[in-house]
Amino acid sequence: MRKTAAAGAVVLALAATATACGGESGAAGDKPAGGDVFSGDYKVASAPKIDSPVLKKAQQAKKLVIGVKADQPFLGFKDTTGKYSGFDIEIAKMVAADLGFSEKQIQFKTIDSNVRETTISNGQVDYYVGTYTINDERKKQVGFAGPYYTAGADLLVRKDDKSITGADSVRGKKVCSIVGSTPLQEIKKKKYGAVTSQQSKYSDCVKNLLDGQVQAVTTDDAILKGYAAQRPQKLRVVGKPFTKEPYGVGMDKTDKALRNAITDALEAHIKNGDYKKAYDGTLGKSGSKFVAPETPLPRY
Repeated sequence: MRKTAAAGAVVLALAATATACGGESGAAGDKPAGGDVFSGDYKVASAPKIDSPVLKKAQQAKKLVIGVKADQPFLGFKDTTGKYSGFDIEIAKMVAADLGFSEKQIQFKTIDSNVRETTISNGQVDYYVGTYTINDERKKQVGFAGPYYTAGADLLVRKDDKSITGADSVRGKKVCSIVGSTPLQEIKKKKYGAVTSQQSKYSDCVKNLLDGQVQAVTTDDAILKGYAAQRPQKLRVVGKPFTKEPYGVGMDKTDKALRNAITDALEAHIKNGDYKKAYDGTLGKSGSKFVAPETPLPRY
C-alpha cells in the first residue's frame, strides 16, 4: 500500500485525474495553491548487482525511464515548469535510488492508463508507478512489485458536511464520478441509493462539490486525498473505502530479477521511514491517517 525533504512551493492545477479503474482525464483552469510539495533525497546504491536485462539496458543508457501520471495532485503531477511531484513520484525515486540511479538520471514519462500494458511490454518505460491496480488480468501481461499502497473507492465531501459518513449514508445524496469509471458503476448499485452525476473530468466533479451541486465525489481514495490536500480547509476524504485497489509497480513480466529488486527496494524504504515521510508530505496533507503497508510484500 504505501530523505530529508527539500520542500518546494509549487502551484498545483486542479487537474482531472484518471482513476486506476478507468475513465477519462483532462485539466481545468482553476489553480488553487496546494502548499509545499515533498521532495525526498534518497541515497543512491553504488553499482548494485542485479541480473536484469531491463536494468542493464538502462545502465548502458545512463538513464532510467519511469512511466507516471501527470494530472493527479500530490500523487503524480507535472507542474508548469515540467517538474513532477507527488507520492507516486517519490515511490519511483526511492526505487530508482536502490537500483543505482540518481534523480538526475531519471526521465519521467507521462503514460495514459489505456496504454500502460503496451508501453511496458514494448520497453518504452523501465517501470511504471501511477495508481496502477494489481489484478489477475494485468498480471498476464506485466509483472508487479507491491502492493505499496492499497487504495479503495471512497468519498470526497465538503469539510463541514457531517451527514456523509460512508457509502451507506449516501441514499438520496448526489454523488459525482466520471463516465465509465468503476467507482461510478459501484455507487450506482441499489444498495447505496445514491443519485449519481456523471462528468468527463474529476475536476468538474470537484467544482460541482465546492459549488454545492453535488454532495460527494467518488473514486480511488488516493486520488481523492490529492484533491483534499489541495483544499484542506474545504474538503475531506470520508476515510471508509468500499472497494480495494492494490497499487503496484508495473514492469516487464519476464524480468524476475528486476521485480525482486524493486520489491526489495519498496520493503527497505517502508522500514527505514522514507515511505512515511513521503506519504506525510504528499497525500497526508489531506488529513488522512497514515497506514503502513504490510511487509513482507508478496513475491509474484
